[in-house]
Amino acid sequence: MNLKGIVPRTWRRLKRVLLVLTVAQFLYIVLLKWVNPPITITEIGSWISLWGTDKKLQKTWVSYDEISQHAKLAVIASEDQLFTDHNGFDFKSIEKAMKHNQQSKKIKGASTISQQVAKNVFLWQGRSWFRKGLEVYFTFMIEKIWGKQRILEVYLNVAEMGEGVFGVEAASQVNYQKNAASLNREEAAMIAACLPNPIKYTINPPARITAYRQRKILVQMRNLAPDPDITELVTGRK
Repeated sequence: MNLKGIVPRTWRRLKRVLLVLTVAQFLYIVLLKWVNPPITITEIGSWISLWGTDKKLQKTWVSYDEISQHAKLAVIASEDQLFTDHNGFDFKSIEKAMKHNQQSKKIKGASTISQQVAKNVFLWQGRSWFRKGLEVYFTFMIEKIWGKQRILEVYLNVAEMGEGVFGVEAASQVNYQKNAASLNREEAAMIAACLPNPIKYTINPPARITAYRQRKILVQMRNLAPDPDITELVTGRK
């Protein structure tokens, strides 16, 4: 066996495979600027966990214009108040979270909406440095290629908002028997309040922590509403 010949051939094949994968993932990112992702790894994991129970995976994609402005503002107030100001990463919040996690056993996250979309659409759940590195890459790419409105639209459609419930339309139908366009401020804030832990922070009936978070989100929604960049984003008008 000629090892001297096998190693270069293997390396060339590996480079071709890596090149194909790089081009494929880039084209997929570009495609998702206009095409809605069919399913995410998180949704597949939820579907598997619900197998054999009386619950089922629930998701219905709705366009940006079919989502209440209150819902858009509520998730920004809840998850990422600097969403319109950063380029995908809130470094001050990351620094605060790192200091907190060094001193506490309770892990505190600092992911922006953009990072959450990158994780939910392209990756799996976890805390490894390898996955985090991929998250940084995909966050950078969607910020550059999609823009804020598309990122927010995707987030509102893929975020888990209850056990097996993905997206604001499904959450609205399950909890309030109405479509996402009809959500009022209080309902939108209650749905946004579940986002840190959609299994534990139940919406209807609301857990105590969900109701507490809803009140805080409503205050932040009032504070953020006058911001011209946020107004432009949630209304879709310049």
